[in-house]
Amino acid sequence: MRRWTLPLLLGLILSIVGYTVMMVEFPRVLMGFATQRISKASGYNTLFATPMATDKARAIVRPSPDLAYSSCPFDVSNGPVLVDVQPVPAPYWSLSVFDGRTDVAFVRNNIDANGQPIRVAIALAGQPVPDGMQAVRVKDATGIALIRILVQDRAQFPAIDAVRKKSSCKPLS
Repeated sequence: MRRWTLPLLLGLILSIVGYTVMMVEFPRVLMGFATQRISKASGYNTLFATPMATDKARAIVRPSPDLAYSSCPFDVSNGPVLVDVQPVPAPYWSLSVFDGRTDVAFVRNNIDANGQPIRVAIALAGQPVPDGMQAVRVKDATGIALIRILVQDRAQFPAIDAVRKKSSCKPLS
């Protein structure tokens, strides 16, 4: 039994280390793939309004066919990024900001915003944000800002799409 103690102990230690590394690094790797994949369409710090989802759409895993998505893969390593979301004529719309570990850094919907525009500056700790602008502090320099809009009737999509394209994501310099 004694000659199996060291291999079993080593196996247990390696399992614990492997599990810990996986739990810490997997979200970052997953978000890195998602950010790179989405940024291929428009680049970083630019809002990309995707067409309505179909059964073939897979840029977002299992996208809802009732939602119109606009995404902004951001990189704040050179300074804050301004996200400006205009109210759309839909019963529900929201802005969510996810950091580089897939953690939600910010969420606001049309009800929380009282139907007013949502204007935030995504920034790292220590980066200055202009007065009067809401700062969304992220721990990682990269992530994704995602706008979701409920489209109850696809016939209404052209009007919703025209307004959602007035929203923006750009460096704050």
